Amino acid sequence: MRRLGLALLKKCKFLPDPFYAKVYYEYYTGKKLDLENPVEFNQKIHWMKVYYRPKILNQLVDKYAVRQYVEEKIGPQYLNELIALYNSASEVDFDALPQQYVLKGTHGFHFNLIVPDKSKLNLKKARFLLRKWQMKNQYWRGGKEWAYKDVPPRFVAEKFLAELGKEEIADYKFYCFNGEPKFVQVDEDRSTEHRRAYYNMAWEKQAFYRQGNYQPMEDDYPKPPAFEEMVEVSRKLADRFPFVRVDLYNIDGRILFGEMTFYPADGRNEFLPDEYNAIIGSYIQLPEIPAGKPFRTEI
Repeated sequence: MRRLGLALLKKCKFLPDPFYAKVYYEYYTGKKLDLENPVEFNQKIHWMKVYYRPKILNQLVDKYAVRQYVEEKIGPQYLNELIALYNSASEVDFDALPQQYVLKGTHGFHFNLIVPDKSKLNLKKARFLLRKWQMKNQYWRGGKEWAYKDVPPRFVAEKFLAELGKEEIADYKFYCFNGEPKFVQVDEDRSTEHRRAYYNMAWEKQAFYRQGNYQPMEDDYPKPPAFEEMVEVSRKLADRFPFVRVDLYNIDGRILFGEMTFYPADGRNEFLPDEYNAIIGSYIQLPEIPAGKPFRTEI
């Protein structure tokens, strides 16, 4: 009965943010959320949703606006080639796009249309998806992820990336705490037989994993070329944020930026074994909220 009540309450997005965060967290994890004393990783992620609101976060989760930040921090050579920017779904000119490309919604996640062969694209379905994505606001779509609240719904077309000898490129997601990368999540074959593993910065496989629709990698994943450069790029982009996940690609040694994520899995998926939720949570040093202020608005 309690879970049913939580399910009903989590539909009520008008609830005050601290109360809503407690409802949302308990519904997905079965645990209580104490915002006065968060300990575990997801607990601190929800604290950040409610209380950590530097305006720059709106830019950094926007898949177009973040390009300026990346260029200023580490240089344009780490950006994938931009083909076009569209302010609405109706602006997208599929005929003008190249044979291969990726089309992304700038205002959320999983708004990705990967086109390895333009001749096989179902245009009717593609246009339907774009219109559907444009109407979705990431803030209201899930657990009130504040950084997405004011991101305008736009679309970017970027160069299609391919890795030699692989059907899909691997993702490297660096978990950074107070500007320092601690471990990296490696994902491969995401659309077929999704596998995942975690490694520390010495490229030692970690004993934990995270809930999700994938299989843990049984074999060791080879350390990518230019890994130390990837670590340094993540460190520079993470700057002084209490936590951010910096996603990168490595195309035969060339490092390319993917995105920055402040609320992985919307604070829903737990680490396993359970003790790692507190261990990894301890890496996040939450900033103080200035006296008399409702939020932290500085980095």
